[in-house]
Amino acid sequence: MRVELDEPKCVASGQCVMAAPEVFDQRDDDGVAILLDEHPVSELHDGVREAAAICPAAAIRLVEG
Repeated sequence: MRVELDEPKCVASGQCVMAAPEVFDQRDDDGVAILLDEHPVSELHDGVREAAAICPAAAIRLVEG
């Protein structure tokens, strides 16, 4: 799995950080999401899929494979 984050689309809700804190964080100044791990290990995939599904801005794209 490869994770892509469209930072300009991010609305800083923090849902991704709550769903997958090992993969996402937020900038201190504006709360916009930061991608920590573009290729997370398989144990984290469920959380990353949840983060993508609940992102209110649809700023997370997953490339499976």
